Amino acid sequence: MTSSPFATINDAALRSYIFWSSVLVMKMLFMSPLTSLNRIRKMAFASPEDTRIISKKLVPKYDDPDVERVRRAHQNDLENILPFFVVGFLYLLTNPAPWLAINLYRLVAASRILHTIVYAVVVIPQPARFLAFGGAMIPTAYMTLQTILYFML
Repeated sequence: MTSSPFATINDAALRSYIFWSSVLVMKMLFMSPLTSLNRIRKMAFASPEDTRIISKKLVPKYDDPDVERVRRAHQNDLENILPFFVVGFLYLLTNPAPWLAINLYRLVAASRILHTIVYAVVVIPQPARFLAFGGAMIPTAYMTLQTILYFML
């Protein structure tokens, strides 16, 4: 009988994964109100029913650059954080060194938060956004590769 990979999960690494994943969920939840605040600030509502609340003369606006920037940052979160949730947990099943797993999780979370700040809150020119993106993408790709190699038949 083979032992379950769940039996070898390090408690500190698991707690770190849970903590940083929760921080990233909170960060993603923050994106919708940030989009709404930008819509209100710029009077750039996408739905006719929303424009009527303000004024019957106001028409929907779909292309405000500030609103679209926040929406793109949110989309980028969905494309990058959701895969991290999956691979970050699967990586725990490879029995990684706890210090490495903990620091990879920290790096991914810090980089994703920084990415949002430099892309959608206080816009900073490139390469700031690229570096923040890479700071999360590289560790996620590393964890993915390590998981594939560990479980390869």
